[in-house]
Amino acid sequence: QVYLVESGGGLVQAGGSLRLSCAASGRIFSVSAMAWFRQAPGKEREFVAGITRGGGSTSYADSVKGRFTISRDKGKNTIDLEMNSLKPEDTAVYSCAAGTPSSVPTLARVQSYDNWGQGTQVTVSS
Repeated sequence: QVYLVESGGGLVQAGGSLRLSCAASGRIFSVSAMAWFRQAPGKEREFVAGITRGGGSTSYADSVKGRFTISRDKGKNTIDLEMNSLKPEDTAVYSCAAGTPSSVPTLARVQSYDNWGQGTQVTVSS
């Protein structure tokens, strides 16, 4: 069975931290690069962070560099997104994705992914 299930969202004050987790079926996890995207109301889905299949390379949106960290745990078939120094503009539904981007730069492309989770809400209050 193929699945991606996110957890860890919630409400936090500006400056606070949250850790998101995405559990993936083994079949997806072992062959896929993984990423986090987010979508705020009235806005298009945007790339947040991505990690290659082996975990050796990562990519971040400029807006989250230095604040967010993506990681993957091969033993648990999960990817995490550690989010620090959160800002109100980080408020969105965060979704994890799995796919086969051809290169590190293409980690940021929505078209690189064909499996998506349902998303988890992150709300940052000012």
